[in-house]
Amino acid sequence: MTLNELISMKLGGGKLALRPGSGAMAGDEKKCLATSAGELILMAVGEDLARPGLDRTPERFAKALREICSGYTMTLADAVGEGVFPAEGKGIVSVKDVEFYSMCEHHMLPFYGQVSVAYLPNEKILGLSKIPRVVDMYARRFQVQERLTRQVADAITEAISPRAVVVKMTGSHMCMMMRGVEKQASVTTTEFAVGVESLTETEKARLYSSLS
Repeated sequence: MTLNELISMKLGGGKLALRPGSGAMAGDEKKCLATSAGELILMAVGEDLARPGLDRTPERFAKALREICSGYTMTLADAVGEGVFPAEGKGIVSVKDVEFYSMCEHHMLPFYGQVSVAYLPNEKILGLSKIPRVVDMYARRFQVQERLTRQVADAITEAISPRAVVVKMTGSHMCMMMRGVEKQASVTTTEFAVGVESLTETEKARLYSSLS
């Protein structure tokens, strides 16, 4: 049975294009599409959809996917809310070892790890809880680690216009651990900085050292 046939059954005879624009799909259509995709995956690996243990697995898969990819429905304003405040000093602000979970866009497998952020404020600071929210907004999508690192730095820059911000991310990628080269101990480190070229060498050194 094809994906369109599965979707047709669930929507009462209607058909959905296989590559629609995400904004054109209603919530029920997205749920139906994800559930049908879960059914197809199970069929593709040789599972029996009638087996009792898989009775509601496609629906659970669809629900989990919506949560894992919830960042698509968020904006920077949603993540930051009212968490921007006047700066009361010029010292470095750093939030370290924020855990993240994301999905590799190349293999649709998870990658996860920790993010550390340090910035030198200008006129505004960001509520400390807002940095993890910004991380989650971009992590809960299909991603590559390099882009995720840059997006977090760019978002903080957009939110509070700091003098400089540095984001460092370390991640373990299941696409390297459970398939392919199967290197379970491998860790990928990425870093992105905005505004550091305007700092003195002392300021730059202090900013980077605050992440170590």
